[in-house]
Amino acid sequence: MMDCTVSENGEYLTLDDGSTQTRFHAVWLRDNAWDADTRSAQNGQRLIALRDIPQGTLIRSATLTASRLSVTFGPEEKTVGYDVNWLLQNAYDRQARARAGWTGPGIETWDGKLAERIPAAGFADVQSDPVALKDWLGQIARFGFATLTNGPAEELALMRIVDLFGYVRETNYGRHFEVRTEVNPTNLAYTGLGLQAHTDNPYRDPVPTIQVLYCLESSAAGGENMVVDGFRVAEKLRAENETWFDVLSRYCARFEYSGADGVKLQSRRPMIELAPDGELTGVRFNNRSAAAISDVPFDDMETYYAAYRRMGEIIDDPSMEVTFRLEPGDSFLVDNRRVLHARKGYSGVGKRWLQGCYADMDSLYSKLAALEAAVPEASR
Repeated sequence: MMDCTVSENGEYLTLDDGSTQTRFHAVWLRDNAWDADTRSAQNGQRLIALRDIPQGTLIRSATLTASRLSVTFGPEEKTVGYDVNWLLQNAYDRQARARAGWTGPGIETWDGKLAERIPAAGFADVQSDPVALKDWLGQIARFGFATLTNGPAEELALMRIVDLFGYVRETNYGRHFEVRTEVNPTNLAYTGLGLQAHTDNPYRDPVPTIQVLYCLESSAAGGENMVVDGFRVAEKLRAENETWFDVLSRYCARFEYSGADGVKLQSRRPMIELAPDGELTGVRFNNRSAAAISDVPFDDMETYYAAYRRMGEIIDDPSMEVTFRLEPGDSFLVDNRRVLHARKGYSGVGKRWLQGCYADMDSLYSKLAALEAAVPEASR
């Protein structure tokens, strides 16, 4: 049985289910009102600014009936109704996290053992079945990558993957790029050399948050794809040495690329990126594109390089990687803020041809949320 009490001064109220007490400030409740004067019924956007809410807003009274909470605010003398479940889902009455590097409940970090259950779906299924598409996008949100099999082995088929959830992010490489052996390549990705696991385009700000790679030919020996969870790498580094985690998240590295006329890209971001409250939000690691590190104080530089070296060792550890081979028509998608990707070296005999493009996670999250709202629970 839920109970509701208002503080003596009216500055907050408390919902009590008998085991947990959850407090809400008056100004927060008023700012999050869903009445017609405060929010648009069409799109949910606020119709007022914080300046329109009187300073010193208080709770005059609150009444709880079943799952509805009715609150009257002063000095406006305005009464607003709230869904209790919505309030509890958005509750903020909890202790601040004491340790940086935490991840949200929708994130599952992983190592090489994920090879036993690689996130995957069939191309035809996600195109025709909203439930299959929802599940595939959900795997990407959870694990940071997923494969897609049995698509058409035709040029620009990768665009049909992006069309499932969003839009192509065009760069100086164009709307898409070719990954195959070239003479005098402008980027090491276009050779048959193996590549260390890395995130793409760390020299951009903002960085493209999705990369799609689509296989069109795969007759060369080798060239298997690998992925490594950068979030698990960061967790492992923190567990080994909190100071190393701290220096890589506190100080910025610099990245640059100037491999073509008229292009000189530069960024300045930490290798381990945290939100102000300590949430782990991104990893940028690309030795090929690292510029001189000049934002670390002299006294911390040796520690920084020790941490940088150890981070690379963890990334290179075979127990951290998931390896798979793409056949023509197969593809995979990675959250480029989190999952590092690589490939084994391949021989000059036969062919290996992939096409790639960039997109962004905001549209993927949007599509996933819309599908979750539209697909009934019973069909999941």
